[in-house]
Amino acid sequence: MLNTEQTIELLQNGTAKKLLSKMYGEGQLSEQIARYSALIESFRTHFGDGALALFSAPGRCEIGGNHTDHNHGKVLAGSINLDTIAAAVKVDEPVITFISEGYPGRFEVDLNQLEAVEGEVATLSLVRGIVSGFKEMGYEVGGFKAYITSNVIPASGLSSSASFEMLIGSILNTFYNESKLEAVTLSKIGKYAENKYWNKPSGLLDQMACAYGGLITIDFANPEQPVIQPVDYDFQSSGYSLVIVNTGGNHADLTEDYAAVPHEMHAVAKALGAEVCRDLSPEDIYRNLNSLREQCGDRAVLRALHFFAENDRVDAQVEALQGGQLDRFLGLITDSGNSSWKWLQNCYQETDVRHQGITVTLALTESYLKSIGKGACRVHGGGFAGVILTILPNEEAPKYAQFIKETIGTSTFIINVREQGAICLDLEG
Repeated sequence: MLNTEQTIELLQNGTAKKLLSKMYGEGQLSEQIARYSALIESFRTHFGDGALALFSAPGRCEIGGNHTDHNHGKVLAGSINLDTIAAAVKVDEPVITFISEGYPGRFEVDLNQLEAVEGEVATLSLVRGIVSGFKEMGYEVGGFKAYITSNVIPASGLSSSASFEMLIGSILNTFYNESKLEAVTLSKIGKYAENKYWNKPSGLLDQMACAYGGLITIDFANPEQPVIQPVDYDFQSSGYSLVIVNTGGNHADLTEDYAAVPHEMHAVAKALGAEVCRDLSPEDIYRNLNSLREQCGDRAVLRALHFFAENDRVDAQVEALQGGQLDRFLGLITDSGNSSWKWLQNCYQETDVRHQGITVTLALTESYLKSIGKGACRVHGGGFAGVILTILPNEEAPKYAQFIKETIGTSTFIINVREQGAICLDLEG
């Protein structure tokens, strides 16, 4: 480990520049060197000098498989070049102390007190839960000091919370476990923290996509051992940009809406003697349609039907990308968006129909894409509020961004899939 001054100097060497270019793209190299330099200086200002290590955990983009993971389905997702980064040092005291830029004060977690604390802010609860998860699985834990900053849009569907979880997990993995925990194990610990310490009924998708790196398809048929397959495809070199559009909503307080989706799918499965929808087929729904509508409600039935169709679409999307059939792929993205809007019904809150940022943005985007004759869009992530994903030709991305700014009045982000998941940056090579 190097001190802060030495680490800043290393950011300028060839190995560091090569790594940062891979992570963020050559066009962002200068910006990222300045970003990490500022991170290190902020650490030094608040914590002094020390044997410093740098960490990064990306946000994630969900391309296919909207609300399928919690019912043991399939997803197509990727780590992105928006991330949460930290400068950290290992300490002897059993205390984790960190500052998260943009949030007031210091956060401290005493490793001798890992029980959930009622009313505690989510940031502390998640760290407490992650440490507890490490110990539950038999791994080592210990103290550290860290300065953390993030450009993953919070409460937007890009998994800022999972990015943060995988960052904390990566620090503990590096400092105390010789970096031996793989992405699946780190993801399970993050899920444990969300489920047990944050009361979020999440699956593994967010954590896996943040931890693993690259464009991947994940099959959660056995959630204890998800099957991960990298998908070799570069959208930008194929002439298309992935654009995340902030619709102006915030999904921070939508736990009940999110929870209702898996709960209703589970209810349909339970009514047919199964645990999850992956154990059923559409024909099971058709044969029992009237009784299911009566017992579970029409929305639950529609959400189950969305699961089956969306699960099949993931396979078709991967096949299309691997076969270079981009037009077919874009058609499948459109189909996915329509299914989420009409069947899954996660584009707005039923308790607040006056505010429909996602559906308004989708409507305008569909009209824009129709006018240029290319591209596709769909709700992104958990839905109900937050962001949408638009895929359109590279040359159209700036014009589309201007269109969104002039109409919706919100921001857009062109994202790239990055190869690196949650990592400790080795600037020396």
